[in-house]
Amino acid sequence: MKIPVSKNHKPVIISDNYGKVDGRFANNTDAKALSLGLTPWNDEGKPHISANLWKYTEEKWTGQSEEIPIHRILDLSILICSAMTHFSEAYRYEHLYDPQNPVIDRIGLQGNAMTVAVCTDNDEINEDIKLFNEALSGDGEMIGERLRTLSRILKDMGY
Repeated sequence: MKIPVSKNHKPVIISDNYGKVDGRFANNTDAKALSLGLTPWNDEGKPHISANLWKYTEEKWTGQSEEIPIHRILDLSILICSAMTHFSEAYRYEHLYDPQNPVIDRIGLQGNAMTVAVCTDNDEINEDIKLFNEALSGDGEMIGERLRTLSRILKDMGY
């Protein structure tokens, strides 16, 4: 199923097989995909990055607001970290990814693997991935501070 692109969220990095690793709901869920994408321009005239949990119900995609189970928040965090790892080396590719192999990671979870890939269904992906990279770089200090804090807390917890 093709994840929709809208004016409110243009997917750039996706996990389009998320239904296979959705915690206790794996293989029996309406949550089918996760995405990181661009949202409309902020007050500074630049797009920003947002995450979306895509549900597929009654033969249509929805991106409605809802309470999110903790494992899905962690899965979104895994998706973010995987995307950041990709973009730290993406300069090696002309379009910041390999169009012949858009899969950037496969992360084992619950006996399956969450696929992380560039969203080639986005007709404007070559432009959007550059904007995404710029937004990620622009928020680097803010994101880095939170990742360092999260890393410290995880270490304190024994992880």
